[in-house]
Amino acid sequence: MRQGGRVARRTFSRAELDSFRDAAVPDLLPNRPGQRLRLLFVGINPGLWTAATGTHFAHPGNRFYPALLAGGVITTPIDPADGMDEDQRDVLRQRGIGITNIVHRATAKASELSAAELRTGGAELMALVAREEPAVVAIAGITAYRTAFAAPKATAGRQPARWGASELWVVPNPSGLNAHETVDSLARAYAEVGRAAGLL
Repeated sequence: MRQGGRVARRTFSRAELDSFRDAAVPDLLPNRPGQRLRLLFVGINPGLWTAATGTHFAHPGNRFYPALLAGGVITTPIDPADGMDEDQRDVLRQRGIGITNIVHRATAKASELSAAELRTGGAELMALVAREEPAVVAIAGITAYRTAFAAPKATAGRQPARWGASELWVVPNPSGLNAHETVDSLARAYAEVGRAAGLL
């Protein structure tokens, strides 16, 4: 639908979003011959907009895709607020980028998750990484990382321990609720893991 010469963005009512509580969003991983997972971004858990669109980091206020573009990790703009089709997902897959979450059930805020959920999700994430062997794992959110992996003193950046063949990094959460970060600061952090993964 067009409004004033522009394409109107999809919207959801609060009731529609609430209907997606506890829904899961499939991981974005290589699914074709020749596609190699080089950089796996890990969110805390899906938000309700993400669950409604079936697309990671999809909320219009989320800075994930603008920061990837500004940091040179991707070279094609992606606006996922209405959801992505397979061609758009392949832009990421062909770059060697995957996306998953520590916890797969959708909530309005990550603070709704229990410590036990984060720890269980962390164990499941480590199993995924062992199977897929990305060059770099980038977990977006230091507080969730500390809880999920019993690392209360961890700081952002590259972590001292590897997960098998994978370097482990903690990067800032791109949610609009994270007021400490801007697109520029996120872009710098994401470019750093992009370089570590050989994408820049």
